[in-house]
Amino acid sequence: MEPISDRLRAAAAASRPEHGASGERREDTTVGGVELTRWRTPPGRALASIAERIGAALGPHAALLIILAIGLAITAGLAILAAEVYDAVTDEDGVAGIDRPVLDAILTIRDPQAAALITGFTDLAGTVGMPLIAISALLILSIRRRSWTPLVLIVAAGAGSLLMTIAGKVVVGRDRPPVADAVPPFEVSASFPSGHTLNAVAILGIVAYLLVLRRRTIGARVVIIATTVAFTLLVAASRVYLGHHWVTDVVAGWLLGAAWVALIITAHRLYLTLRVRHQEPQPA
Repeated sequence: MEPISDRLRAAAAASRPEHGASGERREDTTVGGVELTRWRTPPGRALASIAERIGAALGPHAALLIILAIGLAITAGLAILAAEVYDAVTDEDGVAGIDRPVLDAILTIRDPQAAALITGFTDLAGTVGMPLIAISALLILSIRRRSWTPLVLIVAAGAGSLLMTIAGKVVVGRDRPPVADAVPPFEVSASFPSGHTLNAVAILGIVAYLLVLRRRTIGARVVIIATTVAFTLLVAASRVYLGHHWVTDVVAGWLLGAAWVALIITAHRLYLTLRVRHQEPQPA
């Protein structure tokens, strides 16, 4: 008979999540019964076919990096195009149309104590707070899962959000709200888009996605998604409340961040598809 200690060790090992590529194949390919590696539309199947050719030649991780690079180039182009369209539309009356009235309404209710607390909160999505959150998340998830994938996805999220922020600010060069209407410390970079908002949506969106992949209950997934959405919306609102951005700056930042998250998730699904097909070849 097998010793009890051996059986206990085997049971403990079986209860732990799998690591590496095998863990990704087992734990990350379905969410709530939805198979992420199944592509039901012709464009999706075409993307999977292209990714499979790249993966067959270079391997799944190399394919993921190439797909992310292509997606990043597309996203940067879209950010520049969006900035051009935005600049053309708002050049004459954008501030007067919605941005100025929203800021004027905020000035009537702004409280100095609340502004100090909100300044501390918004710093979480700033140039110090968000990198610390991203580094902590990628280290914890990569080590726990013994996989490079969380590192690659989170770094891609941060790099893409930074590129889009720089592109938008350079192309539009929009002035921030007047210093007289803002709460210190004042910022001098261009106003469009809101980098705090874009970074928060992109980085926290991917961290939430990675967490959702390994949650087995609907309740846990809902809590993660709702918390992430609420946090990013509060970051966006805080930038307007403090007078650091116009409201259209944060709306654009939120939408650009969400678009980049969607592209990264698509790239990761293609990577998972390669993992599954390399392990279990599909029948003809």
